[in-house]
Amino acid sequence: LSAGVCCCCAALRPRYKRLVDNIFPEDPKDGLVKADMEKLTFYAVSAPEKLDRIGAYLAERLSRDVVRHRYGYVLIAMEALDQLLMACHSQSIKPFVESFLHMVAKLLESGEPKLQVLGTNSFVKFANIEEDTPSYHRRYDFFVSRFSAMCHSCDPDPEIQNGIRIAGIRGIQGVVRKAVNDELRATIWEPQHMDKIVPSLLFNMHKIEDVDSRIGPPSSPAAGVKEENPSVLAENCFRELLGRATYGNMNNAVRPVFAHLDHHRLWDPNEFAVSCFKIIMYSIQAQYSHHVIQEILGHLDVRKRDSPRVRAGIIQVLLEAVAIAAKGSIGPTVLEVFNTLLKHLRISVDFELSDRRSSAGSATLSTSSKESDERIVQNAIIQTIGFFGSNLPDYQRSEIMMFIMSKVPVLGTTSKSLDPSNLGDLGTRRIQIMLLRSLLMVTSGYKATTISNALPAPFLDPLLSPSLMEDSELRQLVLEILHNLIDRHDNRAKLRGIRIIPDVSDLKIKRDKISRQDVSFMKKHGQLLYRHIYLGCKEEDNVQKNFELLFTSLALTTIELANEEVVIDLIRLAIALQDVAIINEDNLPMFNRCGVMALVAAYLNFLSQMIAVPAFCQHVSKVIETRSVEAAYFLPETIFKDKCDLPKSLEKDEKDLFFLTNKIAESLGGSGYNVERLSVPYVPQVTDEDRLSRRKSIVDTVSLQVDILSSNGTEDKVDNTEEITFEALKKAIDNNGLEEQEKEKRRLVIEKFQKAPFEEIAAQCETKANLLHDRLAQILELTIRPPPSPSGTMTITSGHAHYHSVPVYEMKFPDLCVY
Repeated sequence: LSAGVCCCCAALRPRYKRLVDNIFPEDPKDGLVKADMEKLTFYAVSAPEKLDRIGAYLAERLSRDVVRHRYGYVLIAMEALDQLLMACHSQSIKPFVESFLHMVAKLLESGEPKLQVLGTNSFVKFANIEEDTPSYHRRYDFFVSRFSAMCHSCDPDPEIQNGIRIAGIRGIQGVVRKAVNDELRATIWEPQHMDKIVPSLLFNMHKIEDVDSRIGPPSSPAAGVKEENPSVLAENCFRELLGRATYGNMNNAVRPVFAHLDHHRLWDPNEFAVSCFKIIMYSIQAQYSHHVIQEILGHLDVRKRDSPRVRAGIIQVLLEAVAIAAKGSIGPTVLEVFNTLLKHLRISVDFELSDRRSSAGSATLSTSSKESDERIVQNAIIQTIGFFGSNLPDYQRSEIMMFIMSKVPVLGTTSKSLDPSNLGDLGTRRIQIMLLRSLLMVTSGYKATTISNALPAPFLDPLLSPSLMEDSELRQLVLEILHNLIDRHDNRAKLRGIRIIPDVSDLKIKRDKISRQDVSFMKKHGQLLYRHIYLGCKEEDNVQKNFELLFTSLALTTIELANEEVVIDLIRLAIALQDVAIINEDNLPMFNRCGVMALVAAYLNFLSQMIAVPAFCQHVSKVIETRSVEAAYFLPETIFKDKCDLPKSLEKDEKDLFFLTNKIAESLGGSGYNVERLSVPYVPQVTDEDRLSRRKSIVDTVSLQVDILSSNGTEDKVDNTEEITFEALKKAIDNNGLEEQEKEKRRLVIEKFQKAPFEEIAAQCETKANLLHDRLAQILELTIRPPPSPSGTMTITSGHAHYHSVPVYEMKFPDLCVY
């Protein structure tokens, strides 16, 4: 009767139709007839082969009621379908499901919001049902499209708009759950589906007011909050989607994020972009983190021609992603990250300089703004490089340090560095400074067990090369990097600032016994460190910070690497620096000369207290006290003040103001130190770095003092000393030009005396002493009688040979340095 047919016809209808008709009351307000619904459910369970017919008939009635706007009967039909789905789980349910989905689709297509919400709720219930067997033909393309469209509802009524958006998000969540649990779940990860699902979720997530609520790991808001706030619901659905992603489909879920951020211009400002990728990094499985990083790098390459702020926003997102990924697995992307970032650093510098060149002569506001924006990009790259590198394990960090150092361009060399050919001197300097700043951040907190691990030879030489550049900022960065690597006990903060420390024990310096590996390192590379400190003190553009860093370098070397032999070398270096300030062969300004004197005073004060030799401490303290009264400008507390009166000249004969070698040797000799080498002035090594740094050679000649023992065994010495210089002998000997072979021979001889171990030089010189006498006699045309017996003593220190005899000759000619 409810179907509008006569009793006779109704009796002839199939039983399943009669059962279906009976569940609908005459007045839809009365709701579903529960007794008849129980009969229909029992019938469906008893005869599952009738399920498809029941579903088809219900779908027919529902379609008719939708067209006629009889929404009460629509609600009853959907309730009946839901109950049948929950009750029936046989294999015959597949055709019934198709009818059910068809009815849900009809509801979603209608323009009535209530029906759309009703269809969504039914679909969500269906999605939570675990089917016994997979469906090999079912697809959810329509539902993905429809639910995604509902997520973008723009209904003028805020409540209706909110309800439709929530229904769309819940529908997407249901599709994801149903498709992931299905055997054919790979279809949902296809790009055509992800390109609809992900932007729909991001669109709703962007409406959230509290951005900071989404920067951490997944949370579990209350159910009421989920229902009321589309943003929170969308975020949880997004997290769930990413959490279900696997190795093969991770990229398909991430790429639509970039498209959404590009389309809506959300890279500048990039708060939402950062929060999105934090959600991504916290939601995906840790072993897939490198996929996201690769995608960000790839997108950075795609947008390399965009505005600086857009690129800076992408790099900032990369930094946040790296910060999270560094705690887990970063996979094979380590070098790729650094290589890409260095490439974009080079591009940014190129853009900055090209803008500057194009606006030469017209300083406009727009150009200065572009330059400042490029600086933002460069700083973001440096921060990312430094943060990523500082979070790597030690073995990988060492490789990255080498990798970055190999990219630092050096003028006059051909290497694998970033090509500076098109940048010019200004661009090369910018690249050098930024790469060294990156390296400084990478080395921060690096604690190597031995110095040789922190400063291997292939890394040490390139690192120290910029310390010879005529740029104070470059030299500062090199020294700071060196401090990061040498300071293994965090003493640098205690040594900050150059000053006369009254009591070093108050600093509570931490140190360990010098290991054999560190002793070996200083034997091999100590002279190289001394050389760069020595040359760094002679730069005319040094400011207070340079002197502070040089002092810290000497102090850290003393703490971490100094045994008795190194202590002597450091004292020789300090005295040589004092001589640089006094003699002033380099024509340094008076401020620099006083700064060097203050540096030597601060360091010897520190060293004397570290080795705790009373006589040495007394001599240093006496000189400092005298300076405080008579020449306060020789002390760091005075010379580095803003207004300091500088002397017009330095008197060389005021020995009370200087640290004297003989007094130091006397004080240390009484404490068991081998002070013979203190009598030999420090001379830095000669290397190719002087040419690379556009310097003059620091050593034009090499001195060799030869003292020959008296044949009669007397200890009286002749006072007359003949000095033969390079220029004098060059005029006396008519060579008419030296051949290349002879020049190479001299270079090898000089290098041998500077770099070979002391024991090796001594052994060779003992066996070839007679050859030395013969060579000297030939050149000087003098007759020198050799020692009468092998009992003569000979000492060789730092490339200088001393034979005690009569007469004494002091020569400065490289050709005389033979064994």
